[in-house]
Amino acid sequence: MTRKVQCAHLSREAEGLEKPPYPGDLGIRLYEQISKESWQQWLERSVMIINEYQLNSADMENQELIEKHMIGFLFNEGEYGQVPDGFNPG
Repeated sequence: MTRKVQCAHLSREAEGLEKPPYPGDLGIRLYEQISKESWQQWLERSVMIINEYQLNSADMENQELIEKHMIGFLFNEGEYGQVPDGFNPG
């Protein structure tokens, strides 16, 4: 049986994730409020953000910035989550 969630990103009911995709309380929040479709959109966006800002996902400061973008993108919270200024999908 497919698990449904009221997706915060899509603003509608959609198929939920199978397990928390991220550690800790944020992972639980994602599991409860974000759909598979939105998570896939985030994964695609995260690649763009990492490449555009030339981030190293192993660096703790960069991880914190990526997390801020994730929260901004999926929950529309804070000042992050938008397409980087000057992004040209070349």
